Amino acid sequence: MAYTAGDTILDDEYNAFVGSSSDPYGYNHFAGTGALNYGLNQTSIATVSAGGTINASSWNSLFTGLDNIANHTNTSITASSVSAGDTVAIRSALISDLANLAAAVAAGSPNATAFTDRAAGSSTNGNTWNSTSTITRSITFADNATMRAFFNAGGSIKIDPATSGSVDGDKDTVFEQLTAAVGILEFKAHATTRSGTGETQTSFASGTGFYDISTSDVSLLKLTSDNAGYTSDYIEIFASLDAAPSSATVINIKMVSSDPAADDTYTAGNTSGVPTNPNECPAMVLALTAKEPTSAQGLAAAIQYLSINEEVNSAS
Repeated sequence: MAYTAGDTILDDEYNAFVGSSSDPYGYNHFAGTGALNYGLNQTSIATVSAGGTINASSWNSLFTGLDNIANHTNTSITASSVSAGDTVAIRSALISDLANLAAAVAAGSPNATAFTDRAAGSSTNGNTWNSTSTITRSITFADNATMRAFFNAGGSIKIDPATSGSVDGDKDTVFEQLTAAVGILEFKAHATTRSGTGETQTSFASGTGFYDISTSDVSLLKLTSDNAGYTSDYIEIFASLDAAPSSATVINIKMVSSDPAADDTYTAGNTSGVPTNPNECPAMVLALTAKEPTSAQGLAAAIQYLSINEEVNSAS
């Protein structure tokens, strides 16, 4: 029997609204643990036993849950509460409400606004370099359900490269300009955005997000210098996981800076104003920030990372 006006609402229909793990998805699939891009790691709603009565309290658990997810994702729905003793009327928009909320979560909650930034560590090279700098930092979540919920709820990793130390030569300027041109690289569930402009954008994986990567390094952005004589110098930022998105708990962000450009040479004579280390590149900095979903607009609690670590820091 279909869920239509005039019909008796059956327990298996209510249970589908709560627990269906296939399209059309139930509340628990997109709001509970779910799977892949469905799931916000919220407390699941209990189903009713076969032949059991669907009480007002059961409906209200569902409607309250829907309201909470709608508030976080900023999705318009029509769910409403009922009281004990009421005749439970058909909520004609319930099925579309469920579908709209599931779609919002699957898209990475792009309209959500309840977030707070939390520093996720910063690494700086210990010295200048003239060949290659590599920095890798990791962010670990308590479990895969939390990690997926973080991205499904609209969370992201903000990647902020920079240089350290005074700028005293052309190569210092090159890498200072490259990091400034990156701006903030924001890695999301299904996309990556770049706030900066300038330099030569060799490649940019704007359509790549958490669900598009696995254990191999995936290049998110490669910027090459547009300064004459240094057009082979670049920085490139990668992302990888410790497993497939369905089981991963760790994300790695790697920044590689490369200086294959020829070094300057100087002859004897007046060296006034000459940089102290004209062929040395500056120490590189990789800072990460987690944009964490909060409980301000419907989620039961903030969805946060567990720990951070520096995995690689080399310069040669």
